Amino acid sequence: MKDIGSFSELLAVAEKKNQKLSDVFLDVEAFMLDIDIDKLKQKMCIHFTDMKESIKRGLNSTEKSASGLSGDDSVKITNRYANHNNLPFSGLLGKVLSYSIAVMEENQRMGKIVACPTAGSCGIVPSAIIAFGEEYNFSEEKLIDALFIAAGIGKIIAQSVALAGAVAGCQAECGVGAAMTAGSLAYLMDGSNKMIINAAALALKNTLGLVCDPVAGLVEVPCIKRNGFYAIHSITASELALAGVESAIPMDEVVVAMKQIGRLMSPTLKESSEGGLAITETGNKIRKKLQGE
Repeated sequence: MKDIGSFSELLAVAEKKNQKLSDVFLDVEAFMLDIDIDKLKQKMCIHFTDMKESIKRGLNSTEKSASGLSGDDSVKITNRYANHNNLPFSGLLGKVLSYSIAVMEENQRMGKIVACPTAGSCGIVPSAIIAFGEEYNFSEEKLIDALFIAAGIGKIIAQSVALAGAVAGCQAECGVGAAMTAGSLAYLMDGSNKMIINAAALALKNTLGLVCDPVAGLVEVPCIKRNGFYAIHSITASELALAGVESAIPMDEVVVAMKQIGRLMSPTLKESSEGGLAITETGNKIRKKLQGE
């Protein structure tokens, strides 16, 4: 048994062993960590509980972050879906939106969250998986397997490029989070192994070039709302894949492209707050105000 180094290898192993991708990831991680599979699942259950709690706390608070830039948007979204009819989004999509923002707002209050894959993208995976779980009444076991799908996708990508805005921009954070989520949703909706990887590829390739330009150096603007956008983006990718739509570029090559784009991206657009939204007129005003200039 050895670690999985690519998505093509992952599919080949799954086909050879006639396994679901979640089982492949479980076998590999249990071997690599020298831990029993049941104990590994128990660890993921703890993360799952933390995800649910971060959503709950986020939805039940309107406390502003230390900067005052965020804190009450998830409640606004929840209220819209509770008090209006004939909305363009279903209740499920409204949940995904509010849950993703809630987790990110909880992060800014220094609450406990699960970085998946990073703190700056921590709202995407839990919002979609938990909202889908509630909507379709999936068992906790199936939701835990979906989290292993998400984690496995993120791990394979991370072997090629560091999942950090400072290295490759937000494509390596929210982009990867969307890919992880898209794959996990395709699994939840009974997609094949190939559909799961196609969903991840469709999500990731449509985030290529996404920069990291946080205003005042804080993971708030545009990061919090970006999680909402890319949570919905991941659903789009999974639905395309489940319909049989395939990525013309294989997932492994999408990852190569992301790495190349990350190298080509200006340092001013990689978490330095020296470009993009961070240096707009309003962005500079916010920075100066927070720094007391």
